[in-house]
Amino acid sequence: MTEVTLRYLNNDDAQNNGRLFMTNGAIINSHVGLRGAENLDEGLKAEFQIESNFDPQDGALSDSGRFFGSAANVGLSGEFGTVTLGRQDTPLFDKLVTTYDPLTYANYPENSWLPWALEAGLAADNSIRYTGQFGRLFVGAMYSFGSNYEIGGAGGFSGQVPGHFAAGSLANLLVSYSAGPLNVAAGVQQVRDNSNNRQTVFNVDLMYELRRVKLYAGWLHSQDNTGLVDMLLAEQQIPDISRLKDTNRIDDGPFAGFAWRIAAPLLLSTAFYYDHMRNAATGNGTLGSGSRSTLVELAEYELSKRTEIYCTVDFNRVTGAASVELPGRGNQTGVAIGMRSFF
Repeated sequence: MTEVTLRYLNNDDAQNNGRLFMTNGAIINSHVGLRGAENLDEGLKAEFQIESNFDPQDGALSDSGRFFGSAANVGLSGEFGTVTLGRQDTPLFDKLVTTYDPLTYANYPENSWLPWALEAGLAADNSIRYTGQFGRLFVGAMYSFGSNYEIGGAGGFSGQVPGHFAAGSLANLLVSYSAGPLNVAAGVQQVRDNSNNRQTVFNVDLMYELRRVKLYAGWLHSQDNTGLVDMLLAEQQIPDISRLKDTNRIDDGPFAGFAWRIAAPLLLSTAFYYDHMRNAATGNGTLGSGSRSTLVELAEYELSKRTEIYCTVDFNRVTGAASVELPGRGNQTGVAIGMRSFF
């Protein structure tokens, strides 16, 4: 799938200059990969998936240059469900994309910050994942022995430390239930750094489908002593992550929205994301409270089953400690037009 946009952002640096640029898609990162399955005996299947994200505007690999940064896993499936091993998405990310996020999952960092930061990137290395569908009930569980090999050292998340079996780990559990037009989900996730500091996240999600409209609502609650949330969200200078341990940063992030199928080829989506934070890092090295809110409007028009064009407008506003999450003024507006093609 390839998706590219022409985008304008105001207040895009410390001098509050605007920027017009070409970038990856508004909704899902452009990606290419292979997926396969082999039928075995007794109803079993062997499965594999390898997938790379890339930037179509220049052909470069995304994900810090990882060749298979999006997915690289192998597993077995059957009546019991599916078990996979390798690099893969968390069950929460899968359900956000398929069911619970008003934008499917926003790709611009200005719009995807809430789940991306509070759920520690939404994917993990060195992981074992189980998913099972039992009638209306979906169950997903995941454990990583080291969630991110790129960040090592005592404050990192590479895990697999001799004598410290839980260091750098990630554990996730999600349950989702559908009853006609109503879908609800709840989950919990815990990430540990290599020194066993923890980030714990709880999430609740809801989607209700009418004839042409889908309504969305959800909430994320994070308590972080690893410094990871501060590091992921900051666009201005803050203390090094090693100085952000045991600060007990707390984030409460509700979100809501709707997707309206106005006509067969035309879909209009609105999403609102909010975060109230406490004990968050500021630019002067202290901790403080603040808030961030984002409003996104997205219009998509299908040219065919495989190709669509779209336009999007988004607005961010930050106050208090959240001011470091934008590069300049306390607000930022983005406008983009783009095209998406599936292959």
